[in-house]
Amino acid sequence: MSIDDYDKPPELYDGLRLHQNENTGGCSPRVLEALAALRADQIAFYPPYKTAVDACARHLGVAPDRLALTNGLDEGIMAVAIAYLRPSRDNTSPEAPEAIVPQPAFEIFAIDASVVGGRAVLVMPRPDFAFALDEVLAAITPNTRVVFLTNPNNPTGVSMPMDAIKTVAARMPRGGVVFVDEAYADFAGTTFVPELPAHPNVVVGRTFAKAYGLAGLRIGALVGAPATLAPVRQAIGVYSVNVAATIALEAALQDTAYVEHYLRQVRESKALVYATCDRLGLKYWKSDANFVLIRTGERTGALVDAASARGIYLRDRSSDPGCEGCLRLTAGIVEHTRRGLAVLEEVLCAAL
Repeated sequence: MSIDDYDKPPELYDGLRLHQNENTGGCSPRVLEALAALRADQIAFYPPYKTAVDACARHLGVAPDRLALTNGLDEGIMAVAIAYLRPSRDNTSPEAPEAIVPQPAFEIFAIDASVVGGRAVLVMPRPDFAFALDEVLAAITPNTRVVFLTNPNNPTGVSMPMDAIKTVAARMPRGGVVFVDEAYADFAGTTFVPELPAHPNVVVGRTFAKAYGLAGLRIGALVGAPATLAPVRQAIGVYSVNVAATIALEAALQDTAYVEHYLRQVRESKALVYATCDRLGLKYWKSDANFVLIRTGERTGALVDAASARGIYLRDRSSDPGCEGCLRLTAGIVEHTRRGLAVLEEVLCAAL
């Protein structure tokens, strides 16, 4: 797999973006106030990180030395790949370091593994998208250096048992890590972070792009044991997180009422999606994230195109293993979800 295998979705900003799992309601007003208060000298100087790191660590319930801020979670994923998947200079094995990637998954896991000289081992999904624990364990070899897990999964929204993560961690070869992408943990209400002290070979990745509406500012975090994070920190740019992102993060974390409101909107939106799918006879998977995967069969491509023509952007996930004939719809702001469902139903009925 090469970097050419991943194409960013088209820059569609002239309609309703229900294809990227973003918070289409925007960020907290407190974030805007904090950004507007930025001084000229703060922009001119290299950014300090201590205050933002401390605030984020308190939010996640960890000590500051167990957390690293990143320029979006994407940088964190690449940093883990660099730290653990680059072939070692003193490694005489002809085999490349391996990264296990249960499917379907964020394409960047396999791409980053390849870019740094590792080899991605793809584990195919079960029909119901339940976590394929036995298959993942069977894929682990002495060359395994990283297992990339996503909880809840994207694009399915299905969560995996916490005990499954512990089992995978216990089977990892010495020097390997389990990376748990928790981009959607705010919606699930569960996290592996409290379990990290007992599992020092696990790194958790978090983002503030989804529930907090900071996708445009690119701010994420990695959490893990200091020794496990040490080589990862070396792969993160010295000043890769900009000052606007740190200030926005602090403001966003203070506005808990805003996030709680959005989480309620997501729950109500998902209920609306399920009810509409039941009425239309569409297969779907109950989601612990802020989106729903819906099977619309051979009509999927035409549905996505027709919705786009009406200014509603959905994501065709048919190319993901196990997701043939499926589209993904962001379920966030209730008003936006209603608009998306109305167009979906209109297009479906017109095709009958």
